[in-house]
Amino acid sequence: MTAERQAFREHVRLVRLQAAELFAAGQGNAAVARELRVSVRSVQRWRRVWDDDGERALASKGPASRPRLSEALFAVLEQELAKGPVAHGWPDRTWTLSRIEMLIGRRFHKSMTLSSIARMLHRHGFSHQVPARRAVERDQEAVTGWGKETWPQVETPRRRSGPGSASKTRQASR
Repeated sequence: MTAERQAFREHVRLVRLQAAELFAAGQGNAAVARELRVSVRSVQRWRRVWDDDGERALASKGPASRPRLSEALFAVLEQELAKGPVAHGWPDRTWTLSRIEMLIGRRFHKSMTLSSIARMLHRHGFSHQVPARRAVERDQEAVTGWGKETWPQVETPRRRSGPGSASKTRQASR
C-alpha cells in the first residue's frame, strides 16, 4: 500500500474510534455524522457493528481484497516486461494492457482485468508512455514555415455574418 493510502486508512480508523466514543456518550447517528463529517449511512453501519461487538469491531480488517500478484511475482513480471514484447512473440516493441494480461495468464496462470493491471502497474511506478512518431528526416523549420506562409493562403477566409433574423422563417415569406 502506498503511504497516502496508509494515511487515509489510519484517518478512517481514528474517525471510527471517535464514533465509538460518541456512541458511548449516547449521541444519535445524525449528530455523530455531523460532528465527524461523514454520511449518516456510514454511522448507522458503524453503530450496528459497535452494538454487536463493541469498539474492537470497528478496527480495520485490512484491504477488501489481496493483490492478485504478490511482490515476488510482480518482480518476475518486471523481468519479463524488461525482455520486451518481441521476446514474447509480438511483432512490435509496444506493451499494451491486453498483451500484459496475456503474459500474466501464460506465465502465472492468473486472470486480471485490464483496469486492475493498469492500477497495479501505476502503483509500482509505471506510467503511460506513447512514443513520438516523427520521421527521422523531419525538417522542423520547413514545417514551421509551411504553417506560417503556405497554410494561410490555402485556408479559405471565414464568412462575415451579415444582418440576420432570429426567426426560423425567412423575412420575405411573411
